[in-house]
Amino acid sequence: MTNSALTGKPSIDKPWTKYYPSTFLDIKVPDCTLWEYLKENCPGDNIAALHYYGVDTSYKTLFEMADAAAAGLRALGFGEGDQIPVFLCAVPEYIYLLLAAEKIGASLLCRDNTLEENVDAVSKSGAKAILAHDYLSKEAADAYLSRTAVEKIVLIDPLSSGDRAALPEHIRLNLDANYYGKKVTGDAILTWDEFLTQGKAYKGTIEAVPDINRPLLRAYTSGSTGPSKQVIHSAHTIIGILAQLNNYAIGDGFRPVWLVTCLPPALIAVVVAMLLLPLTSNKYLVLDPYCAPEDVDLEMMRYRPNCWPMIPLFYEIIMRSKRIPEDYDMSHLFAAGIGCESFNNSQMRRARAFFKEHNCQYMPTVGYGCSEAGSSMTMPVAEFVAGNGNIGIPMPLTDMGIFKPGTHEELGYDEVGEICVSSPGIMLGYDDLKSTAKVLQLHDDGKIWLHTGDIGFVKEDGFFYTMTRGESPRFGGGDLMVQPMENKIADADVPGIKDEFVVVAPDPNHKGYFLPYVYVVLHKGYTLDDVREGIVNSLAPYEHPVQIFEVPERPFFHFKTNRIGLIEELRKAVDL
Repeated sequence: MTNSALTGKPSIDKPWTKYYPSTFLDIKVPDCTLWEYLKENCPGDNIAALHYYGVDTSYKTLFEMADAAAAGLRALGFGEGDQIPVFLCAVPEYIYLLLAAEKIGASLLCRDNTLEENVDAVSKSGAKAILAHDYLSKEAADAYLSRTAVEKIVLIDPLSSGDRAALPEHIRLNLDANYYGKKVTGDAILTWDEFLTQGKAYKGTIEAVPDINRPLLRAYTSGSTGPSKQVIHSAHTIIGILAQLNNYAIGDGFRPVWLVTCLPPALIAVVVAMLLLPLTSNKYLVLDPYCAPEDVDLEMMRYRPNCWPMIPLFYEIIMRSKRIPEDYDMSHLFAAGIGCESFNNSQMRRARAFFKEHNCQYMPTVGYGCSEAGSSMTMPVAEFVAGNGNIGIPMPLTDMGIFKPGTHEELGYDEVGEICVSSPGIMLGYDDLKSTAKVLQLHDDGKIWLHTGDIGFVKEDGFFYTMTRGESPRFGGGDLMVQPMENKIADADVPGIKDEFVVVAPDPNHKGYFLPYVYVVLHKGYTLDDVREGIVNSLAPYEHPVQIFEVPERPFFHFKTNRIGLIEELRKAVDL
């Protein structure tokens, strides 16, 4: 039955607002710097802002170190409008440098791709210095010094702010594995202490005139779903997200422990939603960048976090873990939303069952976002069970709608189209004007809308659903949509299938068309012959896979299912 109070245009009706208290809808994004926002939301100068391998750092020390880093950057020659290339894990120094960059009117440039791609980013920046960890290889150092404008490299000891004696063996081994060969030395190399000492001696002006709309953070997309792009955010767009998320996972009479394991700050979501959010919402941030992905089970049991930004890879690891006791109590966890990529129904069911078995009151929920939107667009509603591509409701100050692909025509409820968003957290743009104009478009309502390229729909209750990315027509008819296909197989509950996912690859014989392939992880004792009929019967004829492959486990690249790698394997197989 249609709700007669609705106009039929979700972005106008905003049916999701009924789930929010009025105080959430009255949130204002302050016109202030990130530094000022952090100061305003600081619970106290002597309160620990973060913990890093045995050492607590207070908010007072955090600001003092950011001041010292700002002077060091000035001494290196950085100033207003400059790009500062930073190749660091999620260590305290990264946070100091981000605040320092804002103070001097510059922006951090982050990338975590191949050496060739990283060198290219530095070359385009024109920067005369970079900052990296002291395990930077000689090959990489020589590449930056010979192929870019870089004249100085500041190398930072990963434990400059930590205590080696506090490292468990698995963390120490993983950290030490980064060192191979001799450390880079030479006239072009500065240590972190030398960098700070030069800053102390700097006599010029340090602070730039504040500009909250100036570029502050430049980070490249992972490249796991297509060519990597540089996404640019300002203090204002970052705060536009933080202001909407500040009430996420608040403690009831205590300060929640917020754990961040091994995710790189070269990604917008990590910086905004995982590092800055806890610092500005009175959480106790625990940085654990040298935890290898396969050891997240050990770190969960060691820190017993209340909040843990998780991704499907982490869920898979803890569910497969042989080290978590059957009676381990996970009731400490009350917020661990799924990020990075979608969960299909079978993944969701397995995760929910696992958490329930371990006395965890939290049940996995799903949000939605991207680098271009500042990390987050939607929030889960706890009492509504996630599944079937449900990604929750738009955040309090976020407008979302479904538009006919390639147009500004908004579609109605349950109509499939492109997911678009208008939000105070939308990026300034890419470093390429043509690409920016393609995704950031001014609509007739006077708002800038981000065209995500993701396909989905919205229901009258205000919940959005994702289906796939872009359009993937199959020759002969039908549009291949990854999420619905995976969920059809999952819901068929084919005996023998432990996990499954779909890869849609270009059709080599029909340009502009695509073909589906299904990959399965099987329970012991089963073969593809046991599951093939069940898979095919669960899908519509146009969705029938060209081939079904068995894999020992779901492969990941940049923490996402490695579909792009599998597509490349398929392409090579056809070429052969």
